[in-house]
Amino acid sequence: MFSLLILLGLVILLAFWIVGIYNGLITARNAFRNAFAQIDVQLQRRFDLIPNLVETVKGYLAHERETLEAVIAARGAAISGLSAAKASPGDPAAMEQLAATQGQLNSALGRLLAVAEAYPDLKANQNMMQLTEELTSTENKVAFARQAFNDSVMAYNNRREVFPSSVVAGMFNFAPAALLEIPAEQQAQVRAAPKVQF
Repeated sequence: MFSLLILLGLVILLAFWIVGIYNGLITARNAFRNAFAQIDVQLQRRFDLIPNLVETVKGYLAHERETLEAVIAARGAAISGLSAAKASPGDPAAMEQLAATQGQLNSALGRLLAVAEAYPDLKANQNMMQLTEELTSTENKVAFARQAFNDSVMAYNNRREVFPSSVVAGMFNFAPAALLEIPAEQQAQVRAAPKVQF
């Protein structure tokens, strides 16, 4: 009888231990999903700024229609990429698609802003200056949100992969989450030192 109570106590302890690990994995997964929601908020803000930027620039760059259309098309693709990623945050294919579409949008916006530099009246336009400042601020917020998301994903993946949590994660099919990384072609641009001329 005594050994039966000990065995029952061990089974109960094992069950509590598994429930504790399971709840920890759920908490970590919810944390990276919440971190992705912050990226979503900032990207939506960015997407909302782009039509205003295009409208402001449109009058000055009438003959640069190709550049404006590229920005609009890249924005549409980026919104689609974000929708796919929202449906499954952490999914490797969704994160890769999101990163690629954001890269295309960054490239198109970079071309637009480079073309705008050639027009002094446009650079001095109050709307243009305000939109450019808001876009820069939003880009910084996106970078911080991406860093928080990647930190949350790393914490989740670490929790999922370490023993004994890996056993419980395998039993309940906790899939690995993917980081949101900058595409390789953009990494060179980000890491390149800016040129300063006096």
